[in-house]
Amino acid sequence: METPRPPLAPDFRTLPEYVRHWAETTPDRRALTFVDHPAPDSRGVHRTLTWRRLDQRMRAMAARLAAEAEPGARVALLCPQGTDYVTAFLGALAAGLVAVPLYPPGLPGQDDRLSAVLADADPAVVVTSTHALAGVRELCAGRDVKVVAAERVPDAAADRLPATPEAGAVAYLQYTSGSTRTPAGVEITHANAVANARQALVAYGADTHPVTCVGWLPLYHDMGLVLSVAAPVVRGLLSVLMDPVAFLHEPVRWLRLLAMHPRALSAAPNFAYDYCASTVTEAQKAGLRLDGVFALINGSEPVRAGTADRFHTAFAAQGLVPHTHCPSYGLAEATVFVSAARPGAPLRGFALDRDALATGKALPARPDDPRAVLLTGCGRPAGQRVRIVDPVARVALGEGQVGEIWVQGPNVGRGYRNQERQSLSVFGAELADGAAGPGTWLRTGDLGTVLDGQLVVTGRLKDVIVVDGRNHYPQDVEATAQDAHPAVRRDRLAAFGVPGGAGERVVVVAEHARTAPLAGIDVPALVRAVRAAVSGRHGLRLSDVVLVPPGTVPRTSSGKVSRARTRERYLAGAYAVEAEG
Repeated sequence: METPRPPLAPDFRTLPEYVRHWAETTPDRRALTFVDHPAPDSRGVHRTLTWRRLDQRMRAMAARLAAEAEPGARVALLCPQGTDYVTAFLGALAAGLVAVPLYPPGLPGQDDRLSAVLADADPAVVVTSTHALAGVRELCAGRDVKVVAAERVPDAAADRLPATPEAGAVAYLQYTSGSTRTPAGVEITHANAVANARQALVAYGADTHPVTCVGWLPLYHDMGLVLSVAAPVVRGLLSVLMDPVAFLHEPVRWLRLLAMHPRALSAAPNFAYDYCASTVTEAQKAGLRLDGVFALINGSEPVRAGTADRFHTAFAAQGLVPHTHCPSYGLAEATVFVSAARPGAPLRGFALDRDALATGKALPARPDDPRAVLLTGCGRPAGQRVRIVDPVARVALGEGQVGEIWVQGPNVGRGYRNQERQSLSVFGAELADGAAGPGTWLRTGDLGTVLDGQLVVTGRLKDVIVVDGRNHYPQDVEATAQDAHPAVRRDRLAAFGVPGGAGERVVVVAEHARTAPLAGIDVPALVRAVRAAVSGRHGLRLSDVVLVPPGTVPRTSSGKVSRARTRERYLAGAYAVEAEG
């Protein structure tokens, strides 16, 4: 069965205008489906809203929120993943309020961040669900804030709507993940959201092809919000959602949704593809057909060269078509999407000389050279300008030179809420060489280069470890360390530099695998293996290797390891040293 192609919509300024358009022109088409998994063995309970019903609920929420707060006030969304989250988000935008996509209290390790974000956003209204109401009220005790349960807002409130907001007004605050600093609220305008949705649709071929957006990424995550809400709303596509926890408990559920919907377009971080390849059983693969998958976006964390190969090898027998994998690059400050590999194009991998990379040059190396760095291209810019810039001299660099990634486009946010100086530094950068392009640029804080027209991300500027004048990328060191011993838990370790008497010292803090109890691990042997691997591959002496229990290395709300917080904890002596220094 082929998914009907929705007619093209006129150009509108805001997402709520698109919802109203589809409700008027195709009222009975499906707009949004949330698939709930109430029991461990559940195949999913589908709850669907048509465009007419989505518009009705959006209007109801807008009317209720407008009655509770003045235009421009913040509305914090502390709803569980589901249809109420989407209608509350769109309702806030339709009411001329500023949505703050968050999550209910109780997300492991994130309550302190949630409190900090609420203090910064200072919302007038909090929207949640009946199920989470008690916890939200406890969290908001002492705050001057109205708490609204989305399910209790009646449809009768949908009669009148405020005037459509201006395109340049702030639509929502996208809080950064906090992997390198305290979370900051990026001001995303209505125009930014619409522009980035269009850019993503064009980049992944969804502007002309009938696709279904299938996702499990949380809606407080920038990639989840744009791909599961903004892009389908702009193009009139069906969005199918599931809860992130349901994916983590049983990753085959995501694959079943991909198989269920023709020409599925979906996105996930790199770890999710490795997770599926390693945990989905042969019994679960039986009867699973993935030949209809249109595109799989890999973004939000570094894209590893071997992940796509492992994923496609694991599901080749299920008909997964080669070249559906689309490595991508983006960040909250640019709404989300910046560059992307196009569906159907072969992955571009690059083997680079490690020593040259340490000096800022991307020179080719043999892929089988043990000192080669294997990186994946993240395609070309999606309707925006990208430059590789010397962050000190502020001049654009040529192809093959490593520098900071700078971005310019209609999707770049307005700045950070209440952080004028930081906003000017990050969003108002100017190139010293005017010939490279006029106007201000977004400094991403990421390092990269351009090779054969492909953007290649090499690391974070603030995370780079400098020893004896040479640059070392922590994710590179981490990859070597986790391959050095089977008891090191994959993707749950952090490498960073700390001050030392003769310069920067390098430390690795790693969780041990859940399947390997600490009592059964020869810790000194593990430390020796990690030290030897890092020394042999990077020419780098580790000052300290600390093995800690699972769940000890802090992560951001989007699941990435926070090197900055791990470093802070290490320097504060919070980790018991369980390995020989």
